[in-house]
Amino acid sequence: MRKLTLLVGVLSLVVAACGGGDAADTTVATPETTPETTTADTTAAPDTTAPGTTEATVGDECAVENLPLKTPGQLTVATGEPAFEPWVVDDDPTNGQGFESAVVYAMAEKMGFTADQVVWIRTGFDEAIAPGPKEFDINVQQYSITEERDEVVDFSVPYYVTQQALVAYGDSEIVNATSLEDLKGYALGAQIGTTSLDYIEEVIQPDTPPAVYDTNADAKSALDAGQIDAIVFDLPTAYYITAVEMPDASIVGALPASEEQADKFGMLMENDSPLKPCIDRALEELRAEGTLDALAEEWLTQEGDIPVLSQ
Repeated sequence: MRKLTLLVGVLSLVVAACGGGDAADTTVATPETTPETTTADTTAAPDTTAPGTTEATVGDECAVENLPLKTPGQLTVATGEPAFEPWVVDDDPTNGQGFESAVVYAMAEKMGFTADQVVWIRTGFDEAIAPGPKEFDINVQQYSITEERDEVVDFSVPYYVTQQALVAYGDSEIVNATSLEDLKGYALGAQIGTTSLDYIEEVIQPDTPPAVYDTNADAKSALDAGQIDAIVFDLPTAYYITAVEMPDASIVGALPASEEQADKFGMLMENDSPLKPCIDRALEELRAEGTLDALAEEWLTQEGDIPVLSQ
């Protein structure tokens, strides 16, 4: 098992190269403004730098008054119920606190919206990915961009890229694991519809099918009850949970990720959304000026060394 300093910043990533790659090393950064919130990057993946070329709309087509919004003059943004830190603070996305809340308000301002023109609603995680019309303009709750999802919904360019991590209590033998092979004999769990669950099923491939939960809260309750040995979360969530919600638990290790397996978070829209070029342009401008990196450092950073399990 290699030990690398997890730098939770945002590294560049070329999305165009979507096939395979070597297992990514992980580095962690030092938190400056929110010690209890955390995140990490993989040297091969984590980054706010999205790949590809943005087909930005020109002229006035991206002016607020010309945007094809669900409600004219209002950006309707959906998030989870509840919304968890470090993505949203105090389950209140309107306060601009937490990485995703802060990114939404920064993007909205870049597009010409005032703060009071951003209106939040709540949706379930799975229901938002389902095909069909949406009640929101964008949905932000750590949606990983995958080919399967992209067939029925649209995604913005990535606003953050991370990897998966394994969380367990110290009295479990699983904390001695140093490779993915070592995990196969344990009972693992994850939230339904997530790339964390996909990673267990497709990469770890444990001897026993993973336990599937409606929410991360349900998964944590199962771990508390001893029904499973460990949970897979995205790394920023794993940092926060072990620092604040489950201080007796720890991160067993970051899970190796190829470029293809890295989690690229995108803002979700209904399929063929005409908003996508304008959303993408605003995010690319925030990336170019360093705002996405600064927000990631503020909300998704923690100092520390964690092991990276070998492939």
